[in-house]
Amino acid sequence: MLLAYAAAILDRDLRALSREVAAYADERDLWRLAPGVPNSAGTLALHLAGNVRHYLGARLGGTGYVRDRPAEFAERGVPRAELLARIEAARAAVRAAAGADIDTSTDFPEIISERRIVTADYLLHLCSHFAFHLGQLDYHRRFVTGDAAGVGAVRPAELGSARPAGDAG
Repeated sequence: MLLAYAAAILDRDLRALSREVAAYADERDLWRLAPGVPNSAGTLALHLAGNVRHYLGARLGGTGYVRDRPAEFAERGVPRAELLARIEAARAAVRAAAGADIDTSTDFPEIISERRIVTADYLLHLCSHFAFHLGQLDYHRRFVTGDAAGVGAVRPAELGSARPAGDAG
């Protein structure tokens, strides 16, 4: 059950990531560095998509994706359309993981930072990691574009269990 909820949150947040990337009026601003900030929005988008494709898609969903983490931080000038395509591929990875028969009370199928971690714990970590970087990207966009408008990044109405208030379940 936890896997389904984590997948729903990550899918929601990947859709928010797409909205953030699309909200940059000038595509070049995706790659601008703000003073004191080590990563551009493009870099964060590549990192988030790669992270989800690896940990959910490859490790839980068996997609076969092979991650190149250093490239996520080294690539520059990736066109917006390609960033959006990679985000959509991450959404497919989330669906693959959500459809897998995973016991979240067992260890995650990869050693993380030389540690064994229970899958449920790591799923919660992946959600908070994503939200952390999504917030960084949102502030980057506002700073480099001067546009203070939000994109509705973490809408509770988009959660997997959201339903009209009159629906008791």
